[in-house]
Amino acid sequence: MGRILNEKDVEAAVRGGSVYAAGGGGWADHGRMLGYAAVSIGRPELITIDELEDEEWVATAAAIGAPASTTPWEMQGVDYVKAVQLLEDALGEQVSALMIGQNGKSSTLNGWLPSAILGTKVLDAVGDVRAHPTGDMGSIGMANSPEQMIQTAVGGNRSENRYIELVVRGATAKISPILRTAADMSGGFIASCRNPLRASYVRGNAALGGISLALTLGEAIIQADAKGGHAVIDAIVRTTGGTILTEAEVTAKSVVYTKEAFDIGTITLGHGDKAVTLHLMNEYMAVEDAGGNRLATFPDIISTLSPDGEPMSVGQIEVGMRIFLLHVPKTLIPLSSSVKDPSVYPICEKALGISIADYALA
Repeated sequence: MGRILNEKDVEAAVRGGSVYAAGGGGWADHGRMLGYAAVSIGRPELITIDELEDEEWVATAAAIGAPASTTPWEMQGVDYVKAVQLLEDALGEQVSALMIGQNGKSSTLNGWLPSAILGTKVLDAVGDVRAHPTGDMGSIGMANSPEQMIQTAVGGNRSENRYIELVVRGATAKISPILRTAADMSGGFIASCRNPLRASYVRGNAALGGISLALTLGEAIIQADAKGGHAVIDAIVRTTGGTILTEAEVTAKSVVYTKEAFDIGTITLGHGDKAVTLHLMNEYMAVEDAGGNRLATFPDIISTLSPDGEPMSVGQIEVGMRIFLLHVPKTLIPLSSSVKDPSVYPICEKALGISIADYALA
């Protein structure tokens, strides 16, 4: 039987999801808004893939954009629900469950409100355990598929007349950039429901158990809270099986927001021979030491923590801050077929000017 998600699960999902956000992944307050709304108006239910019949439809609930930037985004809980309804209308059938494209500060909770209102289940599966810059990276192997998909997007800044409702059909790689453009036009962040697929396909291609991972991590963080920052960081390291690569001061930050709704650039921690550079595209994609040696690469989990153990997004980080850099190698997490898909990497490699695929596919 499924697990009914309740009020205490909201904070656990936000706190655990924030670590897996890898420097991106939305806003914690947005996640709390989605979660508390869901558990107060209904009974969102988390289920495993084994609770679905092979032929049932699963779609991905996502939020698209780069809201770390100073854009005028506005996204309401109702937008996530409307996105599911538009997808069901276009599909002509009901969606049984929603998975998510990635964990994050809010994205771990993307399926909860539609579950509470529409009765779709929250599937314990993710397109990627950690957050990533492009929809393709969470598309569980559909990025290069010629198969016609349906994607919807809903949301926008109402007061600036930026509200958009969009339904688009086509091959995933061709239509995903349309949703990213819509996110930019809407104010930088938009709710989406996309890529309805049969449960039998999801079973073989998603990273199963990804939402439970975030909940378990969040519960460990909350338990450690009263003992202070070091205890929280210890709990994160222990629960994820990761390591702290460095504890250092932020000495440089160079990040630009692009019209494709990406934050792209680098953050440097420490000085001289001890310096490490984080390469980021919305999220942290790679870490190099002062000699240019690679210390961590997507789909590893790479996360920046404050001395209090708070996961810091790119937008929060400022020169002079003290940061703990968490690394969890990809061998310790379930991997979806989309992070093993060579076609998802060229866009990031071109934007960052570094190799990612060599490691990710090894």
